[in-house]
Amino acid sequence: MEPVKIAVDAMGGDHAPGIVIEGVVDYIRENSHDDSYRIILVGKEKEIQKELKKYKNFRRDRLEIVDALEEISMKEHFLSYWRKREETSIKKAIDLVKNDKAKAMVSAGNTGAVMAMAKTILGSMKNIDRPALAIMIPTLKGNSLLVDVGANTDSKPHNLVQFAMMGKVYLESIYGIENPRIALMNIGEEEVKGNELTKATHNLLKQLEINFIGNVEGRDVYIGEADLIVTDGFTGNVALKISEGVVDVMLSMLKREIMSNIFSKIGFFFLKKSLKRIKKKLDYAEYGGALLLGVNGIVIIGHGGSNAKAIKNAISLSYKFVSEKVLEKISQEIGKMKKTIKELKYV
Repeated sequence: MEPVKIAVDAMGGDHAPGIVIEGVVDYIRENSHDDSYRIILVGKEKEIQKELKKYKNFRRDRLEIVDALEEISMKEHFLSYWRKREETSIKKAIDLVKNDKAKAMVSAGNTGAVMAMAKTILGSMKNIDRPALAIMIPTLKGNSLLVDVGANTDSKPHNLVQFAMMGKVYLESIYGIENPRIALMNIGEEEVKGNELTKATHNLLKQLEINFIGNVEGRDVYIGEADLIVTDGFTGNVALKISEGVVDVMLSMLKREIMSNIFSKIGFFFLKKSLKRIKKKLDYAEYGGALLLGVNGIVIIGHGGSNAKAIKNAISLSYKFVSEKVLEKISQEIGKMKKTIKELKYV
């Protein structure tokens, strides 16, 4: 059987290519006895080779390099990177997926650039109008999937219905969650609450034969009552960024308080293991990245500040999506639901 090839944007992220290479090497070391994959590093070959020289004792034969003369900075404007896109590491990595030379691509680079090129080059899946970004978030009762977290600033009710169906297949395929609980993010639990988008979406979701549990408020997202939380990309992105900020502030405050006096330091000694487990659960690096659902290819977009662990986990996640045939399952599910979705009534 042919090994699964995963293209990794070596130039993507705040700390590329160094951190990206470190994450790739860590993945190879952890999977040294597994011959079912290959990693294709896409970027400036000289810089990649220079970074690789820092590492020994890993399976170099699991690596391939595709040279890309250009990179896209994290803050680069659309018109700027679109003019030079042909030679960029992002486009070349996506082209590998398009031409079936790689089964997935991973990038911690410019999110807008990755999404724009993925949509243009790979195209949307049949019966999907708009792709969506899906990411796992920690909750009191495990993890939940949040969709959409930034692929679309404006959405229509039927888009959110498609997001729900794609997220449902994601959870069933990757996490083995049967009949996942699906909720709609809103400003109140009552059905009549919200704007025109949320009220219309609520009405459509309740007509489907899915486990729709109604609205969930922002404050309850992290309680874990829902396995899947659906929202438009603008709201989802704001919610995600606020959450990241709160976690960073809370951890900084906790560290400051621990170091404030001898008694706090003694208390920390006894709570150290518990606090480390909490920190690990809240660490975005544990979740790898967000999957761009709805395009004809597996695209994982990591946090711009991704560390080596995040890159390693993003590669692991992409491999799992390929092996579990998530794209095929989403296509089949949406195909079955096509007629049903068309028959939904707006009230």
